[in-house]
Amino acid sequence: MPRNGANTRTLSRFAALIAVLALSGCSTTSPQIEPVEEPVVVVVPTKVEPKKVEPPKVVEPPPLPPVAIVLTSSRPAFLDVANALEKHLDDFQVYDLSDDSQPPVSILRGINDSDTGTVVAIGLRAARSSVAMADSPVVFSQVFNHQDYELLTANSRGIAPLPPLDAQLAAWTEIDPTLSLIGIIVGEGHDDLITEAQLAAQKHNVELRIRISHSDQETLYLFRRMEQDIDGFWLFPDNRILSSRSLQQILESSRQGQVAVAVPNESMLEMGATISMATQAEDIAATIAKVIRKIRTDGLQSVPAISPLSAINVVTRDDAKVANR
Repeated sequence: MPRNGANTRTLSRFAALIAVLALSGCSTTSPQIEPVEEPVVVVVPTKVEPKKVEPPKVVEPPPLPPVAIVLTSSRPAFLDVANALEKHLDDFQVYDLSDDSQPPVSILRGINDSDTGTVVAIGLRAARSSVAMADSPVVFSQVFNHQDYELLTANSRGIAPLPPLDAQLAAWTEIDPTLSLIGIIVGEGHDDLITEAQLAAQKHNVELRIRISHSDQETLYLFRRMEQDIDGFWLFPDNRILSSRSLQQILESSRQGQVAVAVPNESMLEMGATISMATQAEDIAATIAKVIRKIRTDGLQSVPAISPLSAINVVTRDDAKVANR
């Protein structure tokens, strides 16, 4: 059994050594760890200059050249536009062709001899005289049949005589959602107007029945043929195919047949029309001023032949104003 005794003595030595190490570890004091001091943070105040924010610069439009405003007459339809236009201009002169003390030729000669930059012609007579005789660019308005008088030339531009047809039909169908078939009678030369009306009708889910007339008598005949089928009649200010007599008979017949009639002038409501959808003088004036400025900065060729309007004045037969759009 010598091997077992040797193993016993070896284990005894290891046990004694472990006991000594254990006692030694228990009696030895652990080393003290010195605390580490936190570094002192010195805050140095920094003076921050307030950031100056410059307000956006307002770029003033360049002043417009002198403007000559030529009126066909002092009727409110023309005079209201002239009065509204004055707010947009710094230097202007107003001329009234209905003033018998000065014939149109003398007025236009005087304008040509001045430093006028643009001539604004309001109404047909003013437009015809100005386009024929003015040296400066001409901007005409309040003219429905400009194509009959060749008013669009290399030296002239026009303003739409009516509010946008889409806005008109939107207002009309809002007031009368039952509208489904609307009749239109116009003279020749209004292809653009017809296209605009058709696009508006498609948008507002309304059907149009359009006829072309050549006289007031034909207009009355065409209306009487269509009035049994339509529930609305859209009247445009085409004086070539309308007369006081035919207009009165159309309105009287529409009342009897309960056909709603939309007209371009509020005064026609007293004659029996259902709804008026007219232009606004301020909108016409603002559009004219915009065209004048465009001519000033980019030249006449940059301006479309006819500039559209953007606002509409809607009034119903009971004289209750429905909307200004």
